[in-house]
Amino acid sequence: MVGSLIGAEYVVQDNLGFGGGKPVEIRFSGDDSRKLMEITNAYMEKLRQVPGAVDVGLSEQAPKDELQIELDRGLANSLGITANDAAQALRVAFAGIEVGDWVDPTGETRDVAIRLHPDDRISADNIEQLPIAVTGTDKMIPLSQIAKITMGKGPARIEHSNGKRMIAVAANVEGRAAGEVTSDAMKLAKSINFPPGYGIALGGAGKSQNEIFSAMGTALIMGIGLMYLILVMQFGSFTAPGAVMLSLPLSLIGVVLALISTKSTLNLMSLIGIIMLMGLVAKNAILLLDCARKREAEGYGREDSLMYAGRMRLRPILMTTFALIAGMLPVAIGIGEGSEFYRPMAIAIIGGTITSTLLTLLVVPTFYDSIEIARDRMFAKFGRRAQRWNAFIAFVLTFIEAILTLIFVRLIFRLLMKLLTVIGLLR
Repeated sequence: MVGSLIGAEYVVQDNLGFGGGKPVEIRFSGDDSRKLMEITNAYMEKLRQVPGAVDVGLSEQAPKDELQIELDRGLANSLGITANDAAQALRVAFAGIEVGDWVDPTGETRDVAIRLHPDDRISADNIEQLPIAVTGTDKMIPLSQIAKITMGKGPARIEHSNGKRMIAVAANVEGRAAGEVTSDAMKLAKSINFPPGYGIALGGAGKSQNEIFSAMGTALIMGIGLMYLILVMQFGSFTAPGAVMLSLPLSLIGVVLALISTKSTLNLMSLIGIIMLMGLVAKNAILLLDCARKREAEGYGREDSLMYAGRMRLRPILMTTFALIAGMLPVAIGIGEGSEFYRPMAIAIIGGTITSTLLTLLVVPTFYDSIEIARDRMFAKFGRRAQRWNAFIAFVLTFIEAILTLIFVRLIFRLLMKLLTVIGLLR
């Protein structure tokens, strides 16, 4: 039906994108609009060759015919005519000037303005004969004597960005991820040798996507930090929540595999799913460690407590996991109105939940046991150092050693020492 409209130009856009505009938009800015049009037209031809870029076009509308008047300032000044004199004569000819008023038959007073006839305003030959008054005299000279009048093309709309003229090149995406096409488009734009004063910037949906991703990353980091503080208060330990924090990346394995297998992309909804996963994964680890720590507080050994917690918490963890997967499955399949929008979130949650549940039961007890063993060793070293020196020096040395352990410097040093020992033995 739309295709039958004569003269209509139309494109199909994905309303599920960022910002409602085209996914790819590169903004070119500079001082001269005609130079910008030349740069953007050449860029469009190259962008059309990028795989996945379709419906390539300009934010600028098609240029319109305009009357271009180029004043010979040197000749005009020698005749005693300024640029303002020529501009005033042109303003009277095109915009008109009020010369009085009159009272219409209804008794209402109306202003009277005069200007050239519309037919005379569109003809370059008529404009050339426009008389220009010479200041201080009663002489008049035609405009063609001090200016060059031609018909040319001019911008239909003028856009500015940071005080400079701006023209945007936009495109839709087909067959590839919007982020990949945008990255290729930016590389292509950066390869252009711009004159001084000209530049590029990412705009449209791509810019909105980057801003949203930055905000979501900040929210994710803040959420993990608050989660750690709450677990510190719950467990009464700064080291025990470390096992829970180390279990969070386990969900990303399933997220990546699920998105790749379903040919989905990392977008706003999948990021929301990842943030939700952080809480779901932590929930399973908390259930496991809380039971283990209670058992340990009763006097049982750490390994025995972890084994007991695994047996006792296996059923609740599996029940909540299956319930969550069953709830997200219709959305992941795409059943129901609007499910296509939420589908990446459901896929990310299901994939991350499956891998995190399986790995939580195996990895979290290992992380917890290793962290607690390292903590016990640190306390033992602190006690020995406090007896040898004093509590302050012992604390500083133990703290530095803990930091070096966390950033793997201590591990690398030990590996190097062992390597040197092996080389020495071989010699």
